[in-house]
Amino acid sequence: MSTLRLEIVTPERKVYDKDVNMVVVKGVGGDLGILPHHVPMVTPLKVAPVKAKIGNAEEFIAVHGGFMEVRKDKVVILAESAELGSDIDVIRAEQAKERAQHRLNEKQSEIDHKRAEAALQRALTRIQVGGH
Repeated sequence: MSTLRLEIVTPERKVYDKDVNMVVVKGVGGDLGILPHHVPMVTPLKVAPVKAKIGNAEEFIAVHGGFMEVRKDKVVILAESAELGSDIDVIRAEQAKERAQHRLNEKQSEIDHKRAEAALQRALTRIQVGGH
C-alpha cells in the first residue's frame, strides 16, 4: 500500500511528521480524504480533528484552523495550533468547554460570542482527540 508524508506544523514546532496511507480533514467546504498521488491543492481548514490512517490504525491530531497544502506525495498542514491526543489534558479541555458554553449563554457582545464559539470548538476538538 502506498503512502504519503503528513506534516503538521505550527508557528512553534512540528507537531506531526509520519508516512500515512490516508489523511482526513475538515475543510471549509466539507470533509476531504487525501490519498497518495492526490491532485495538488491548497485549502483552509476548520477547527477539527485530523485523522491519519496508517494501515489498520488511526491517529487523531487536534488542529485549530490553518491551511492544508497537498502535493503528489506530501500533505503539509500549517496550523495556528495543533496537539496530539497524548498531549491533551482532557479535564482542562472539559473545563474550557464549560467556560465557553457559559459565555455563550450570557450573550453579551457579538465579538464575545464569536470568541466563545471559537473557544468552544477548540475545546470540543481537544476532547474528541484526547479521548482516542
